[in-house]
Amino acid sequence: MSDYGHPLRFGTFVTPIAEDPAATVARARLAEDLGLDLVTFQDHPYQPRFLDTWTLLSYVASATERIHVAPNVANVPMRPPAVLARAAASLDLLSGGRVDLALGAGAFWDAMEAMGARRLSAGESVDALAEAVAVIRGLWGQGDAPGAGRGGVRVPGAHHHLAGAEPGPATARRIPVWLGALGPRMLRLTGAVADGWLPSLGRVGLDGLRAGNATIDDAAVAAGRDPREIARLLNVSGRFTDAHTGPDGDRGPDVVGPPEAWVERLLPLVVDEGVSTLVLASDDETTTRRFAEEVVPALRAEVERVRVAAGTDTSRPVPAAVRARRREGIDYDAVPASLAERAVEPGDAAHVAVRSTYLRGGAPGLVLRPRDTAEVVEALAFARAQEVTGRVPLSVRSGGHGISGRSTNDGGIVVDLGALDGIEVLDERERLVRLGPGARWGDVAAALAPYGWAITSGDSGGVGVGGLATAGGIGWLGRAHGLTIDHVRAVEMVLADGSVVRASATEDAELFWGVRGAGANLGVVTSFELVADEVPAVGFAQMVHDASDTADFLERWGATVEASPRDTTSFLLMGRPRPGQPVVAQTMTMVDSDDPDVVLERLQPFAAITPLLQQATAQVVPYDAVVQAPPRGPHGGEGEPVARSGLLEHITPEAAARLAGLVASGDTYFFQIRSTGGAASDVPADATAYAHRSANFSVAAMGASHARLDARWDALADLFVGSYLSFDTDRRPERVEDAFPPATLDRLRALKRRVDPGNVFRDNFPVLGPHVLDVVARR
Repeated sequence: MSDYGHPLRFGTFVTPIAEDPAATVARARLAEDLGLDLVTFQDHPYQPRFLDTWTLLSYVASATERIHVAPNVANVPMRPPAVLARAAASLDLLSGGRVDLALGAGAFWDAMEAMGARRLSAGESVDALAEAVAVIRGLWGQGDAPGAGRGGVRVPGAHHHLAGAEPGPATARRIPVWLGALGPRMLRLTGAVADGWLPSLGRVGLDGLRAGNATIDDAAVAAGRDPREIARLLNVSGRFTDAHTGPDGDRGPDVVGPPEAWVERLLPLVVDEGVSTLVLASDDETTTRRFAEEVVPALRAEVERVRVAAGTDTSRPVPAAVRARRREGIDYDAVPASLAERAVEPGDAAHVAVRSTYLRGGAPGLVLRPRDTAEVVEALAFARAQEVTGRVPLSVRSGGHGISGRSTNDGGIVVDLGALDGIEVLDERERLVRLGPGARWGDVAAALAPYGWAITSGDSGGVGVGGLATAGGIGWLGRAHGLTIDHVRAVEMVLADGSVVRASATEDAELFWGVRGAGANLGVVTSFELVADEVPAVGFAQMVHDASDTADFLERWGATVEASPRDTTSFLLMGRPRPGQPVVAQTMTMVDSDDPDVVLERLQPFAAITPLLQQATAQVVPYDAVVQAPPRGPHGGEGEPVARSGLLEHITPEAAARLAGLVASGDTYFFQIRSTGGAASDVPADATAYAHRSANFSVAAMGASHARLDARWDALADLFVGSYLSFDTDRRPERVEDAFPPATLDRLRALKRRVDPGNVFRDNFPVLGPHVLDVVARR
């Protein structure tokens, strides 16, 4: 046998004593405090002296932050696998991905029968466990689950079956399934279907461990699997003494001796027998501490020494079912080690949670999820390497909310910055904060609320910082405080060549100019420094208006906005007209004041535009009460969004009439106008790459048909002074000219040629055009 090269993990095996539940939980917390990776509990539901294992696992998961939890092993005859699958997936979601599932075929049948379990023969137990694994995998929606597909999951088992059950809840990771196996049939089942083998050294001994590995390996190969797909775990026990106990102690089931003796005994189990997870069966605090503090680090060092000397393959083993779904042009085996553990491929269970954005369905070939700037550098280096061989699409995602849907793709690479979500106050006196691109604006608003601060952002708390703070940021406080980019004071970013730079008014000022409005063309921003405004509370109102005379309503609303003090920002929303029903418009208006009298004074002109169809709601609330982040979870976009954008200086009678015609056509089901101007117009047009500072309104429409909406929008083109790229999905190259005036575009192209001459960042309105890399390659 040999070392399978799996990462080393260490855990504890705690007895779930019911007489002192607090002590049981304390032992689990101790394992986490000591830096161990896993805490496990035996599962004997018929044992009255024991706490229920699944209840205990749930409690421990809530009482800890990092450590994984697992049964050692779950008694499948007494835990219906369909229910167990839902329970494990739920706990994995609640714990942030910290559940591992070990299963056993059951033992102590007299006690189990007394609890109502049906006695099974040895052969029936193996068959039942195989069916249980199929049921669990099927309900988890894993690609290799038998019977998974439309019409629900079907597993026609004799002991456990599914007859069209719906999978779910969906997890963001593939929960591993380990089997506690001893007999030959169980070992062959492990090799065929399991993610790991979990025996106890005291039960199998060294010879049994070696024979079991051989049986598992042969079964894996017969099933078309790489034996390295199957982790080897081992429960061990022992005690510490001051000296070696001699040959008998070295050969016995327990490890006995000082820490160095433990290392000598355990090292061969790793490098010769392939064990990668060692679980200490002990309830003794001193033993656990010495194991974690004296044995684990020394054993890690020895294993690393031996592996380096032997040239052991420590790459991540990829299941055959996952390999089968890989996309062409991506060298998956070359993914840097720092990124590989969190990388997501189409065959991974987590792919469903990361493939799409808020509105767009995606099928990326690989999603890389860096955790810091250094890993972003590695991710981009890997993506550039794929460019040379296959013209692989590259998308960069912060929150994945953007209407344009550019942060996913089909068959390419997505660099997901969601883990770079820090929110930090750098200077309270200056109100200077640092934000990660993966932070969401609702979380930012909540973090700044205790200070009485706010940073103007969009209208949704689920939007990521990165996309908005590089494109513009037309939000609720826009007329009072300008665009989001107007608050940016510096950025750290990774350029196409992998260099990490800082840009500000005094550090590469030209790059700083460009990143505020065209950042997606220039690199990946890994942190922003912004100045917040003092915003103790705001007035916020929602009104539903009779817009039957749509043109008149639009014109009057626009005039009301422009006549309002700049502390007032209003958005307007309309849908597709419905036959036999009045045309309605909803307005949402924010007033940058916590004085109720001022708020009411600002709102009254909006209430008087046309009759209100519902009672208006108005209140003074903290800013974060309006811009709330939704619960974290995967985006479920499907298909391709269809959206168009235009920036408008004034809603003139002609503009109002023609926009009303668009609404009446029914070719847009979502029509929005956001007011801007005010403080946003105070900034000179050439101060940032967002140059359309004269616009007082941003108009956006969404539809079901590109052809119909584009035709309608093209007929309105002469109304607009430009477009806001975050709200436009039109891929025609002239859209770049709409987003950037000629002088701005010339300046951007010169900057782009300096920092990204190969056009690596071309997914989002490329200023050099999407085909520049072909020209560069031919040279």
